[in-house]
Amino acid sequence: MARILICDDEPDIVSMIKRYAEREGYEITTVSDGREAIQICHREDFDLIIMDVMMPDTDGFTACKKIHEEKDIPVLMLSARGTEYDKLFGFEVGVDDYVTKPFSPKELMARAGVIIRRHSQSSEKSVKRLKSGGIELDELGHEVYVDGEKTELTAKEYGILCYLMHNQGIVLTRDQIMNRVWGYDYYGDDRTVDWQIKLLRSKLGKYRDSIHTIRGAGYKFENEA
Repeated sequence: MARILICDDEPDIVSMIKRYAEREGYEITTVSDGREAIQICHREDFDLIIMDVMMPDTDGFTACKKIHEEKDIPVLMLSARGTEYDKLFGFEVGVDDYVTKPFSPKELMARAGVIIRRHSQSSEKSVKRLKSGGIELDELGHEVYVDGEKTELTAKEYGILCYLMHNQGIVLTRDQIMNRVWGYDYYGDDRTVDWQIKLLRSKLGKYRDSIHTIRGAGYKFENEA
């Protein structure tokens, strides 16, 4: 049974999510602020954290970043704000998905299911190493090196880079990338792919142009270095 940690300071929201999640067969633990989430994740393991951004003491972004320093637990972030800045910042600290309040509990559970299944599948390690120019991707260690220096990527950034490098020279549409990295029944905005590509490029240094934007089509990885 998958375990979900719900972290929100609004009791009605927590109660609603808990009720729907338990109907789906998930084991639920609840806390009311980010500090508590950090503490309990230090002691216990979860398959997903559903976390609000704005909370007393420690906000959701800070808690997510702190938790990911120790454990690779996917995070579905909730917020009353849905600006592009908030979403970009969330992706930078490792948020897997972003849901704006008010939301449909059924859609929330659908997104939660996609994240849990995808994270479970990605935990199966392969032994391949992909290299193109100065970029090297170690699938066994789930690590990326740029000119020999380890580069920290979020799970989404790593997934996109891995998919692009496996299909070097092939144009991949936003839908293809979203289906592969987020899951086939993902409900999100395809601009999410653009935001993640922007963040990924910023971490590839002088090889940022290895990811080509093909106008009207999608993206292609082609390293000429």
